[in-house]
Amino acid sequence: MDLPETTNPVDTQDEHQDEHEDERVRSGPLWRHALWAALVTAAGVTLGWLGALFRIGPEEYGLPPAAPGALWPYLLAWAVIGLVLGAILRFVAAKVPVYSPSEVLLGTVMIGTRLSLGWRPEPLEVAGLAAAALLLVAVWCAVALRGATVVRRSQDAPTP
Repeated sequence: MDLPETTNPVDTQDEHQDEHEDERVRSGPLWRHALWAALVTAAGVTLGWLGALFRIGPEEYGLPPAAPGALWPYLLAWAVIGLVLGAILRFVAAKVPVYSPSEVLLGTVMIGTRLSLGWRPEPLEVAGLAAAALLLVAVWCAVALRGATVVRRSQDAPTP
């Protein structure tokens, strides 16, 4: 078996750039950040609602389908929660590179919506789910801020 003999530095740079394409500073006008937060939140709420149309797993311990009753309060609650989480993610992503903010927002909103529609928790329990989502986003942003600080320090350090 022959291995390729040439390693073009341009090819390796392109591969490295594609690998971290989603990790970049997202600057731009406020309307673009708001539009991103609204679209990703709407996608998360929609996917959570669609997931609630079906039972996931066995009846003994699986996620039940959407419980009977009004679903608009839960959809609206998770839309508002998603917009707040999206604002936090985009605020940090406008300053430092944040890895996969869309996936984090989409996942938290989708899971929160799905759980809320399956069990129809009381408002205090929904607030607990929102606090857990906020904690996840805060940790995600703290890791990004810490990483940017480490990179900045390493760039400022004198090379021997």
